[in-house]
Amino acid sequence: MRDIITMPSVALAAVAMAATPALAAEVDIEATGPVVELQVSQQVVGDPDKAMVGAGVTTRAQTAVAAMQQNAAQMDAVLKKLRALGVPDSRVQTSGITLNPQYQYNNASQQPRFLGYDATNTVSIELRDLERVGPVLDALVSSGANNLNGPTWGVIDDTPRKAEARKGAFDAAMAQAREYARMAGYGDVRLLAIEESMGYSQPMYERGVAIQALSAAPPPPMTPTRPGQVATTVSLTMKFELVR
Repeated sequence: MRDIITMPSVALAAVAMAATPALAAEVDIEATGPVVELQVSQQVVGDPDKAMVGAGVTTRAQTAVAAMQQNAAQMDAVLKKLRALGVPDSRVQTSGITLNPQYQYNNASQQPRFLGYDATNTVSIELRDLERVGPVLDALVSSGANNLNGPTWGVIDDTPRKAEARKGAFDAAMAQAREYARMAGYGDVRLLAIEESMGYSQPMYERGVAIQALSAAPPPPMTPTRPGQVATTVSLTMKFELVR
């Protein structure tokens, strides 16, 4: 389900008569009449169909080699759990590996105390069964993951939403430009330039995801998640010449 939200953010860049031909700002098309610049944003809101989560393992040991070895063993268990959960390897990507010495600082008069080396390995995971996001996170923790972040909700293919938002922004800008032309005593407008930018936001609509089956002995609570809805936003900056 998708909703369309128009967010006009209009800026009148210049409406000024020119006695001789002049170039509009940053535009290579010659303009002899007043130039209007409009900024219009259009959102298309719909349900997400993927979630990105980060999961990782941090281990500490007295030597760098031991920290990395322990981390490798624990992270291998996490990756095996992902495979067992049915997450394809193509949707799991290593996003960072770090190794850093750790010290405890008391005050300026004492030497810092060496605590060991921290090794961290983190993967980025794309999940497409949104009802399983919470249970997957719980399963990763039970398998040894001690770093979690996310989820970030998104759309696998937002091309149709971009096209819909782009058309809405374009139509709104054209209508506003013609309205300015009428108010200024002109008959129509001529498009000079278009710039496009895109962004994503997440309106706080709620929809429960965690589901628990009834049984004689209730299972442990699962991590609840709510995907809400995500908005694909297209913003256009358009320049028009007012013409007779």
